[in-house]
Amino acid sequence: MTAESARSPRKLTLSHVARSSLLVAAFFALDKGLGFIRQIIIGRQFGVSAELDAFNAANNLPDLLFALISGGALALALIPVLSEVLERQGRPPMWELFSRIGNWAFLLTGGLALVIAVLAGPIVRSELGIAPGFTPELQTLVVSLMRLNLIATLIFSLSGLVMAGLQSNQHFLLPAMAPVFYDLGQILGALVLAPIDGIAIGPLRLPAAGLGVHGLVLGVILGAFLHLAIQIPGLLRYRFRWFPRLGLRDPGLRQVTLLLGPRILTIGAFNLIFIVQDNLASRLGVGAVTALAFGWLIMQVPETIIGTALGTALLPTLSEHAARGDDQAFETSLARAARVLLAFSLPITVVLAVVIRPLVQAAFGFDSSGTDLVAWSTRAYLLGLTGHSLLEVAARAFYARKDARTPLLASLLSTAVFIAVGIGLFRTLGAPGIGLANSLAFTVEALVLLALLGRRFPVVLQQGSVLVRMLIGSALAGAAAWLIMSWITTPLPGALLASVVGGGIGLIFLLPELRLLRCL
Repeated sequence: MTAESARSPRKLTLSHVARSSLLVAAFFALDKGLGFIRQIIIGRQFGVSAELDAFNAANNLPDLLFALISGGALALALIPVLSEVLERQGRPPMWELFSRIGNWAFLLTGGLALVIAVLAGPIVRSELGIAPGFTPELQTLVVSLMRLNLIATLIFSLSGLVMAGLQSNQHFLLPAMAPVFYDLGQILGALVLAPIDGIAIGPLRLPAAGLGVHGLVLGVILGAFLHLAIQIPGLLRYRFRWFPRLGLRDPGLRQVTLLLGPRILTIGAFNLIFIVQDNLASRLGVGAVTALAFGWLIMQVPETIIGTALGTALLPTLSEHAARGDDQAFETSLARAARVLLAFSLPITVVLAVVIRPLVQAAFGFDSSGTDLVAWSTRAYLLGLTGHSLLEVAARAFYARKDARTPLLASLLSTAVFIAVGIGLFRTLGAPGIGLANSLAFTVEALVLLALLGRRFPVVLQQGSVLVRMLIGSALAGAAAWLIMSWITTPLPGALLASVVGGGIGLIFLLPELRLLRCL
C-alpha cells in the first residue's frame, strides 16, 4: 500500500463530514430563516410589549418539560438502543420497544403537564417562579398562555419520539423537514390568528381572527401538529405498529433509562438558565423578557449554522474514532473542528455587534428605546457566540466517548456561574447584563470541557496562532464596518455595506480555515 493510498480513507471520511455539515447547516439555516421571519411578524405586531413578554415567559416551562422527556434527552438515549434492536432482532421488536418507551413518555408528559396546569398560578407568581416581577394582570395572562402551551408539549412528546424512531431507521429527510413545518404553523398563527385587524399583502387582505397573543400560542399548537403530521408517512413506510404495553422489565427500556439519567440532568441545567433568566428579567419592567428572547434568537442564527451543524455532523466520526480506539484521529478531527469554529465565530461576533442596531430597527420596526434594548441584549449574547460554538463540539466529544457525566458537571457549573453573575448584573445593566451572564456561563463551560479534553488530546488546545490571527482580522473587520457606518448616514444601507465589507475582510483572514473546512 502506498503512502497516498493509506491516507485516502481518512481524506474521504473528513470530506464526508464536510458535506454532512453543509447539508445539516442548510436545513438549520432554513429553519432559522423561517423562525426569523416569524419573529419579524410577531415583533411588528406586538412590539417590545408586556403581552409579548408574557408569551415568551409562558414558553419556558413547557419547553423544559418537552426537552427533558421527549426532546433531545430521550432521543440521545433512544437512538442507539433502537438501532441495536433493529440490527439484531429486526423491525417488529424495534417498534415494540419504541411503543413501550413512547407509552411511558406520553404518560409522564401528560402527568407532569397536568400538575403544571393545576399549579400554574403559584409557579408563575412565586418569588422563585417564572415571572414574580410581572403585574398581577400580566401574571394571569402568563398562566393562561402556559396552560395552552402544554397542549403543544403533549403533541411534541409524540413527535420527538417519532423523530428518534425514523432516525434509528436511517431516515433523516422527514425529521429534518419537521421543524420547518413547525415554523409554518407558528407563522400562520402570527399572520391570521393573532392580529386584531386583517393583514394586507399587496392588493390582498388576509382575514384575522383577532385573538391577540393567544393566537400566537394556537399557532404553536398548530405547528406542533404539523411537526408530527409530516413524519407520519415515514412511520407508514417502515411499517410502524403500536403496542399498548409498558413492560417495566424490558431490558431495552432499562438500558434507555440508564443512559437517560445524566442527559436529563444536563438538559435540565441548561433550561434552568432560561427560567432564571426570565425570573430576573420580569423584575426589570416591560420589554426585558422580549429583548432577551429576540437577542437569543439573533445570536442563535450564526451559532446554529456553524456550531450546531458542525457538531451534529462530526459526532458520528468522533464516535467511530473512539470505538476503534484511534486517539490520534479523534484528536485531529476535534482539533480541526475547534480551529474552524474559533476562526469563524470571532469575526461574525465583531461585525454583527457593530451593525446590529439598524438591522433590528429595519426588521422589527421597534421604537428607539425598544431597538436599543434588543440591540444591546443581542450584543451581550454575541459575546458568547464563540463559547456556544465550541461547546457544541466539546460536549459531543465526551458523548462520543460514552462519558455523559463530565458534560453534566460542566453544565451544573455554568448554571451556577449564570445565577451568580446574573443576580449581580441585572439590576445595574438590565437585560443586557443577563445576556452577558449567559455568555460568560456558557463560555466557562466550553473552556472547562476543552481544558479537560486537552489533558488527553493536547493538540486541541494548540490554537494560539489561529486566535491571534483572527483577533487581528476581527478587529480590522469591525473597524472597517464601524467606519462605513459612520460615513453613511442612512442606517440600513450603511449597515448592509458595512456587513459586506467587514465580512470580506474577515474572510481574507479565514482562508486557511476555509481550505481546512473542505477536507474536515
